[in-house]
Amino acid sequence: MTPHKNTRRAAALVATAAMVVVGVQTASAATAPDRAGDPTPAPSSVSARAAAIKSAQADATSAAAELGLGAKEKLVVRDVIKDADGTVHTRYERTYASLPVLGGDLVTHTAQDGRLKSVDKANDARISVATTDAVRKAAAGARKVIWARDGKPVLAFETVRTGVQKDGTPSRLHIVTDATTGKKLHQYEAIETGTGASQYSGEVPLTTTKNGSGFELTDGERGGHKTYDLNQGQSGTGKLLTDDDDKWGSGSNDNRQTAGVDAAYGAAMTWDFYKTELGRSGIAGDGKAAYSRVHYGQSYVNAFWDDSCFCMTYGDGEGDKKSLTELDVAGHEMSHGLTSRTAGLEYSGESGGLNEATSDIFGTSVEFFANKEDIGDYLIGEEIDINGDGTPLRYMDKPSKDGKSLDAWKAGAGDVDVHYSSGIANHFFYLLSEGSGKKTINGVDYDSPTSDGSTVTGIGREKAYKIWYKALTTYMTSTTDYKAAREATVKAAGDLYGADGTEAKTVAAAWGAVNVK
Repeated sequence: MTPHKNTRRAAALVATAAMVVVGVQTASAATAPDRAGDPTPAPSSVSARAAAIKSAQADATSAAAELGLGAKEKLVVRDVIKDADGTVHTRYERTYASLPVLGGDLVTHTAQDGRLKSVDKANDARISVATTDAVRKAAAGARKVIWARDGKPVLAFETVRTGVQKDGTPSRLHIVTDATTGKKLHQYEAIETGTGASQYSGEVPLTTTKNGSGFELTDGERGGHKTYDLNQGQSGTGKLLTDDDDKWGSGSNDNRQTAGVDAAYGAAMTWDFYKTELGRSGIAGDGKAAYSRVHYGQSYVNAFWDDSCFCMTYGDGEGDKKSLTELDVAGHEMSHGLTSRTAGLEYSGESGGLNEATSDIFGTSVEFFANKEDIGDYLIGEEIDINGDGTPLRYMDKPSKDGKSLDAWKAGAGDVDVHYSSGIANHFFYLLSEGSGKKTINGVDYDSPTSDGSTVTGIGREKAYKIWYKALTTYMTSTTDYKAAREATVKAAGDLYGADGTEAKTVAAAWGAVNVK
């Protein structure tokens, strides 16, 4: 579609743009006075963001007309972000004849004067089906949807089966079937795995809440985050952690509070990283906290994010001796929530690998940001010893060192488990941040190769994660694959540092070095 101007639409978008103060990019005279040289967003207003979303939703009908959508299609606003140059990015979900369209999400990019600059769609196909009356009978609990993630949109049923996975992780398996033929079209797993004395970060400050004669592990400064003890249970919230003298844990997993200290500290550092570095108030950007559950199950060797409860859950490891509450793991799990509230990268195929990598990228960034005893590095889960031999769960400089992850893109990458296809983006992020070859960072030795034999010079971790965040929040959609991620991050680097800048060129070079071209 060729962008053109609609007067009514433009006026409404200009009004919306004037209201948006959430995530506005600020300029730095020291770096680039004519651009957003320091892309750290200005302090955000949760109420202003809500007002901007409400205003955009009021204009959604004219926006749909501007985009040339069909009469049965409607737009539902999920987010609104404004850049320093006045560009407004509005993220939408779609419905068709009041049915949810899976794979129908899109983002519009509108200039300050209301001119539609471009649109990123999860699927470019026109959304239309012959009838919304299903030939086949729906299974109990199924909902009728339009399946448009790939190919021609079809009428379908989405069923959610709950249970337990082989390793004890809860299962919330989404299955999409053709409402006419009964053929299974797709399925994905919605559960994404992935002063106190803490086990991994030493003595750490905790914000708690006075309650009667004691204290509870509720962080009133960060959206009311609460930490619960499941006491080896596998359902419910468990019991809110409390203490008599506000001195929590012992640094040993023998003390049940210790896991709670690490979980609460991880949540606090992730909140602070999002707010300080990215200008985001909470995972969902609404100033409200998720909550954490520790001591899940018996000898459960994992941690997971569950979007249905908006919560993180941590097991105690093999023999219940080493909780999975390391700082980068905590940042990883909460960042699944960030992805679900922004691009909504589906947890399968290449988009699933990008989803996992996003959590690794921000989990690692939180660890560097906190700068505590668990010092920042490009190793994922290096303290929890999940493999039992002292090795980390994943390596970002050379992902294949774990024996399973991909260093670079190849045909069939979308068929690889998302935890291993994530290696492509993890490697990209390391190269973008630090560059290729041998180096020692915080006492850890790295040696990062490139698939094409090129030499990459990094731009620094801070610029790298700001580029990734902007791409995630303004250009990626639920179906973004590695090629589209390259395009999104190049655009994001151009927005933040200039299209002809070193940063955008290095983004392209780093993707080329992992065979994404």
